[in-house]
Amino acid sequence: MVAIHPDAHAAGDRRKLARSTTWVLVALLLATAWASLAVGASGVSLPAAIGDLLAGRELEARTRIILWDIRLPRLLTGMMVGASLAVAGTVLQGLFRNPLADPGLVGVSAGAGLGAISAIVLGGLLPLGLSEVFGPALVPVMAFAGSWLSVSVLYLIATRGGRTSVATMLLGGIALAAMTAAFSGLLIYIADDQQLRDLTFWSLGSLAGSSWSRTLYAAPLMLTALVAAPALARGLNALALGESAAHHLGIPVQRLKTLAILVVAAAVGAATAISGGIGFVGIVVPHLLRLATGPEHRALLINSALLGASLLLIADVISRSIVAPSELPIGIITAVVGGPFFLWILLRRRANLEI
Repeated sequence: MVAIHPDAHAAGDRRKLARSTTWVLVALLLATAWASLAVGASGVSLPAAIGDLLAGRELEARTRIILWDIRLPRLLTGMMVGASLAVAGTVLQGLFRNPLADPGLVGVSAGAGLGAISAIVLGGLLPLGLSEVFGPALVPVMAFAGSWLSVSVLYLIATRGGRTSVATMLLGGIALAAMTAAFSGLLIYIADDQQLRDLTFWSLGSLAGSSWSRTLYAAPLMLTALVAAPALARGLNALALGESAAHHLGIPVQRLKTLAILVVAAAVGAATAISGGIGFVGIVVPHLLRLATGPEHRALLINSALLGASLLLIADVISRSIVAPSELPIGIITAVVGGPFFLWILLRRRANLEI
């Protein structure tokens, strides 16, 4: 008779729990999507609009504009941004093998922000031909370039002899964030009044500027990252055992690192470009799910995308409701929740951190 190790039962239970969690998160996302379309200061009734459509009646112009041109692109943008930030955090944590890795904490978001600010402030200095070629896509492209450069430099700084130092990663991230903040400050100093107003609200994080054109320009990078991320799951699972063990398991470690860096850069760059600085989603979501369903990355990446999208939509609904008819930047909401959560993680793991 073959004995079955108790860990096999535990792993099976975790897989079932992960699948169940996926369905729960799908239901949560549908509920938050409904709330995102239904809640607003305009007083437009979503059930009434759906009833009119089902009855074959044409919607009023005001209702159509609010639902189709304002709330729906905002909903889709929020879903993609939340999913992208959460997946980027999950990939970074798997790459660095540490739950403290987060796009905002290690300077990746700051690099993306510098790229986006450069496009906003200096975009008008491009030759006419280049301006026409890039158009509205210039901001997400520059944000992608900034995030890619930041995460690449950070990995080179933090990794030595095949081992990644957590202390070096965090300190290097602080240094990178400080450097990019200095360059961003210089660009803000030379910005005109209109650019300053745009940059101030953008830096706090918001979905208020969502539109079909902005969403369509940023969506390819975010969707590419979200589709590509699950392909990294097997490699990230093996990488948890160490780079040497992953190599012996047949994982092309260097190619995995390169693909992971590109996924993080695309996700964070496009998300930052379209929504501004929204922090802590990338650390809160994967850590919660890892505690609940385990570290297996295929389920973790899918569930992180679903929960990240839902949490950002919830934060967006709160931001539109708490000071209605005005709007509170989403970055403030996520920081209020994420800051204490990060401190809890730090205190919980301080015995294991070499800092």
